[in-house]
Amino acid sequence: IRDAGALQSIICDELKLNHYRFSISWPRLIPTGIKSDHINEKGIQYYDELINHLLESKITPVVTLYHWDLPQVLQEKYGGWQNISMVNHFNEFASLCFERFGNRVKYWMTFNNPWSVAVEGYETGEHAPGLRLKGTGAYRAAHHIIKAHAKVWHTYDTQWRGKQKGLVGISLSGDWGEPVDISNQKDIEAAERYVQFFLGWFATPIFHGDYPQVMKDFVGRKSVQQGHGTSRLPSFSPQEKSYIKGTCDFLGIGHFTTRYITQKNHPSARSGGSYFTDRDLAELVDPRWPDPGSEWLYSVPWGFRRLLNFVKSQYGNPMIYVTENGVSEKMLCTELCDDWRIQYFKDYINEMLKAIKDGVNVKGYTAWSLLDKFEWDEGYSERFGLYYVDFRNKNKPRYPKASVQFYKRVISSNGFPNQREVENWRRKAVETCSSSNQLLAADPLTSHMEMVTEIVVPTVCTLSILLSAVFLMFLLRRRN
Repeated sequence: IRDAGALQSIICDELKLNHYRFSISWPRLIPTGIKSDHINEKGIQYYDELINHLLESKITPVVTLYHWDLPQVLQEKYGGWQNISMVNHFNEFASLCFERFGNRVKYWMTFNNPWSVAVEGYETGEHAPGLRLKGTGAYRAAHHIIKAHAKVWHTYDTQWRGKQKGLVGISLSGDWGEPVDISNQKDIEAAERYVQFFLGWFATPIFHGDYPQVMKDFVGRKSVQQGHGTSRLPSFSPQEKSYIKGTCDFLGIGHFTTRYITQKNHPSARSGGSYFTDRDLAELVDPRWPDPGSEWLYSVPWGFRRLLNFVKSQYGNPMIYVTENGVSEKMLCTELCDDWRIQYFKDYINEMLKAIKDGVNVKGYTAWSLLDKFEWDEGYSERFGLYYVDFRNKNKPRYPKASVQFYKRVISSNGFPNQREVENWRRKAVETCSSSNQLLAADPLTSHMEMVTEIVVPTVCTLSILLSAVFLMFLLRRRN
């Protein structure tokens, strides 16, 4: 389900194409992660066929090379992204993808949301590999990821760009941070720090060659206070800064929500700090913000425009593709009439269009996501899809939510013509949803019958056989 990817459509006049974004699984192509060990040709064939089918359907593939699926051997043998050797191993994998698929794929993203890989994989342990290396693990992992990205960009630039004419970028996740008190200088600085420790951590080296100065200052000072000889934030050499700077043909932005930020001092404990306490801030939310699904996801559309303008001003107005934007639901019952998702898309796309009018160089927008899918540590309990997937059924049938019709109309119109038509779309979408709900209402009965056929009947038969055997043994013993 994760490989189903995201549905992307262009909302800008410059390029009116349908795009489909998906990730290539590193261990599916190279099971051990090391190219010289073994290449799985069946995996190559799978992606060959997928790419060909997309192109035959006049859909442009946009391929992510790393969406958190590190080969297990590399984690066990080297410690994963804690080890500098990952840079070369990842470059070999990327080179294989360029060699086999680059004649047809023209948009590449090295990493999707490396913030989560670093922080949730090596700091909090919420995601794989589940390590809790507080204060050092996330910084070290990010350092190697940034170097890996730069090496892959240079490999493509020197070996493949001339023949294949493609683009290589990276997709970074970024929430917006708004000062709690816009007249308080400390809150203003804390909000800036929030964004720099989030998006700027990766974007600033890629565009300017080094980490944000505020990160170097805060982590460095706290490291000294904690008795470390050097900063817990690794440093780049002058040669590395030059090598990393400018390694981005386009910037992918994944954005979902916003936080209010205020200054909060975290004492530097001698036992060591953490990524979160290094920032010296507190995150707050407005209780009036809608929050239909994930506990971290509040609908705050105006933050989207501000984040896009931040990217414009900080990084020289790069070409931007919005690679993830959407909202989840978390409920026990099935709900296909997802009015809140329609409203979320409407509000966020409108804010993006305002940013385009501000001069932000947005080239495309992705609705996250096409299907309900596996949501990492949340499993299947949170649903981001435009299509509902019945995971209880072995055939995994899909049912369109109301937002499908709404978003389909947005794509065909390449924006919002007028408010009256938008409301008309909403009404038709809800009507479509109601009929789908009737189909889905009958599905639990089908699933129940499948359960009876596939589980209950065989279980009863097995128990009957066992009971018969025990009874027969009892009779034989009595005779003896």
